[in-house]
Amino acid sequence: MQAGGISETGAGARLTGVSCRLGARQAIDGLTLDLTERRIGVVGRNGSGKSTLARLVCGLIAPDAGTVRVGGVDVASDRAAAIRQVGILFQNPDHQIIFPTVEEELAFGLGQLGQGRDAARQGAHAMLKRFGRAHWAYRAVHTLSQGQRHLVCLMAVLAMEPRLIVLDEPFAGLDIPTTRALGRYLDGLDQQLLHISHDPAALTRYDRVLWLEAGRLAMDGPAGTVLAAFTEAMEARDDRTDLAD
Repeated sequence: MQAGGISETGAGARLTGVSCRLGARQAIDGLTLDLTERRIGVVGRNGSGKSTLARLVCGLIAPDAGTVRVGGVDVASDRAAAIRQVGILFQNPDHQIIFPTVEEELAFGLGQLGQGRDAARQGAHAMLKRFGRAHWAYRAVHTLSQGQRHLVCLMAVLAMEPRLIVLDEPFAGLDIPTTRALGRYLDGLDQQLLHISHDPAALTRYDRVLWLEAGRLAMDGPAGTVLAAFTEAMEARDDRTDLAD
């Protein structure tokens, strides 16, 4: 087991020779990774493949080549097993929430796991109580702030008890107090986290950071080392060239 790893739990993701095209663009190019650390960050420029990696790890898209396994499950081919292994918190909660009330949103995933209606409702209420939000059960989701909807999405994911949670820019669009509050919730989770971020400051305390460039691994190592190199490279770039591209 790697230092700081969690392989004794059977958690973690393994990508083997993974490639994925999105239209004419090679989004991920021959990536092989063992992701076993408890807290892993991913940085990169826009279009570097970060969000594609997140969706591959969750099985939301299938690779054109190679395999993605989480907890031993091929997440692209065995969706029923995949939802027990990995969940995702999207950048925009409105891309994730599909039901009108908070209770329905939390109960849906439990139903997908095979629980009956009453058991799923009870599970939803238990999760709300755990977060001190029992009074939200029958609230209409559209009446909640963006930060509160982010929390609903997080509770919905946690209710399904996945081993790995993928965070795709979870703090985007949130104010500083809301970011801090959501960050505290995430810091306290037992699950393994794979956190996609454009902001190096969000990943400074992580065990490992991956830096993606054009779908390939530019650097992989301790957070301090990788984030310092990434920040230096980004500050040295000619912004006018980026805008032209």
